[in-house]
Amino acid sequence: MATKLKLTRIPDDKPVKLTVELPADIHQDLVVYAEVMAKENGQQTPEPARLIAPMLQRFMLTDRAFLRLKKERRS
Repeated sequence: MATKLKLTRIPDDKPVKLTVELPADIHQDLVVYAEVMAKENGQQTPEPARLIAPMLQRFMLTDRAFLRLKKERRS
């Protein structure tokens, strides 16, 4: 059964290093998400930390209020 994950690939981009503390349950969810994503795409399981940036990006790209404010700020 194919799932429809919002995240399918991790872009290869030059990172900015941040240190983030996550609750254990969120980390476990990232581990599971990475495993499911790898299985769906026939790839190796990525490190859970590599999912955070694409997930945040996807979240911000779908937040209409944020996009509106971002556009207003640029003007």
